[in-house]
Amino acid sequence: MAQAREIALERETHTPRFFALMILSIALLFTAVPVRAEAVKMIPADFSSLAEKASPSVVNIRTEKTVNGGGRVSRHFQAPNPNDPMNDFFERFFGDQRQREFKQRSLGTGFIIDAKGFIVTNNHVVENTDEIKVILKDGQEYEASIVGRDPSTDLALIKIDPKEDLPALELGDSEEVKVGQWVMAIGNPFGLGHTVTTGIVSAKGRVLGSGPYDDYLQTDTSINPGNSGGPLLNLEGQVIGINTAIVQGGQGLGFAIPVKLASGIISQLKEDGNVTRGWLGVSIQEIEGEVAEYYGLPSGKGVLIMDAFKGDPADKAGIKPKDIIIAIDGTKVESVRDLTGIIASQKVGDKVKVTLLRGDKKKTVKVTVGKREDRRTAGAKGMGSGDADLGIDIASITPELAKRYNLGDINGVLITGVKPRSKGGEAGLVHGDIIKEINHKPVKTEDQYFEAIDGLKEGDQVNMLIIRRGQGYALVRFIK
Repeated sequence: MAQAREIALERETHTPRFFALMILSIALLFTAVPVRAEAVKMIPADFSSLAEKASPSVVNIRTEKTVNGGGRVSRHFQAPNPNDPMNDFFERFFGDQRQREFKQRSLGTGFIIDAKGFIVTNNHVVENTDEIKVILKDGQEYEASIVGRDPSTDLALIKIDPKEDLPALELGDSEEVKVGQWVMAIGNPFGLGHTVTTGIVSAKGRVLGSGPYDDYLQTDTSINPGNSGGPLLNLEGQVIGINTAIVQGGQGLGFAIPVKLASGIISQLKEDGNVTRGWLGVSIQEIEGEVAEYYGLPSGKGVLIMDAFKGDPADKAGIKPKDIIIAIDGTKVESVRDLTGIIASQKVGDKVKVTLLRGDKKKTVKVTVGKREDRRTAGAKGMGSGDADLGIDIASITPELAKRYNLGDINGVLITGVKPRSKGGEAGLVHGDIIKEINHKPVKTEDQYFEAIDGLKEGDQVNMLIIRRGQGYALVRFIK
């Protein structure tokens, strides 16, 4: 009896514990559900509200321009010179050749930033066009005029005269954008107007080699030809980027100009119709590899001054070749892109404190910022100049360049870079070409190059004799 009673008491004692443990386990199981549900909420249920809100502010752009046909590059293997008997041959087959004109039509996207009809798009969408048409979401069509363009950042501002105020998009803060954040693109891919695609920000600060201000947002949002100039939006409907570039053959790679860079450009275009940038007047190079080792610095810490152009702001302030700039107004400078971006954002006449290393000593000098002339700008590697009109970078052939490019004793001007969708790029010029003559004028230096180009008017034909490695001489023809 006593034993049975003990068993009964033990059952009475343990049964409530058992049920309590079961209830506690179930409670814990259910309390875990909200945590998992909260993670799922990070993915929007849909993007319909965002698309509905933003689409009326996005426009389709159709352009038309007159283009000369007849081929881009005519190859031959004997260089003409004033005493060459082959000149008659070149004059007969190239000198008076008539090129057929035809109309080229293209598509793009833009977005409204002002109720009165101001629209942001890419420069390459509207550059050199004869006619620009803007189609609103409701189908209304308007003729547009160009307010201003900035080829260096591939941005443009155009305007229409609407019948009534238009819905405008708000510019956001691209600095606050995080990798992995959801974004939406609205555009006109392949002429399929107001197409909505979504994805995430894949990376920030991408450099594609398209210009001195490369600082792209990378996204896996589907971007295709015709999306150029359209907005990249965050989930609040704010523009954080302007869709600009894709990688040929790339899958799921799109690039957008961040609003941080674009907003100042857009404001200047709206106010003045052009962009003015700050200028130090220096030729610069990254601190990396052997250069970093030579100066006893870690890679990516500072920018080396190769030359300070006489009479320009840096020279007047006492900056010298071999100085290393490490900060501007207290902001660290770790790359050429950092320095270029900081100075370009300054107004002409601003005074900035430049912190630099000279040998093993740190110095601070005050520089009065000058005006940058994009027509001729120093190359980022300390080599040559840039022709913003043609979209090419050039350099006189020095012994260093001849060795680097294995050029031997060839004279001429070397093309060190070609911007995509530029006049030079569309004409067929490529990195590594050597310019020998322009319209029969010999070209051996940068000054001779600019003298020949500056002597031509808009619409004149350019006959550029080049040497292309592996192919010999070639004649490139295009309209300035």
